Amino acid sequence: MKALKYTLFIFLFTLFSFTTVHKYYVSITQIEYVKDKQSLQIISRIFVDDFEKLLRQRYDETITLNNNEDELTIDTYIEKYLLNKITISINNQPKVLTFIGKKYDDDIMHCYLEIENISSIKNFQIQNKVLYDVFDDQKNIVRTKINGKHKTFVLIPENDKGLLNF
Repeated sequence: MKALKYTLFIFLFTLFSFTTVHKYYVSITQIEYVKDKQSLQIISRIFVDDFEKLLRQRYDETITLNNNEDELTIDTYIEKYLLNKITISINNQPKVLTFIGKKYDDDIMHCYLEIENISSIKNFQIQNKVLYDVFDDQKNIVRTKINGKHKTFVLIPENDKGLLNF
């Protein structure tokens, strides 16, 4: 009986050791209103391999991120995609985001965006659809610091908007 339990344990251990672990698809976007600069500063952190998969499907199958080749073209693709997938309204008015650039930190890509000439914020709405077109279970976490208040949204394809009133 003891040998049977031991054999069953080894079998189950081996079985579960070699099964694939589900990968989580997450981006984190930090948004901060800097009143003295009248600027909404945005940093979006996205896994390099996830974004690379998107760029390959959408634009160019040969793209490789973080290899210092063809950065101008890659930046153009990133800008085009992010400006299409992230929309922000302030005081019920749609705003134009400016893509400033990106940097890599190991397997994370930091994308920098900004909205200028924001004198005050009475309400704020964001829609973040980044990577929903590639991963059905993508979650986009949005962390805001606006008017001294912190708020976090977890956006999913079925609920991709967050709204704050001040």
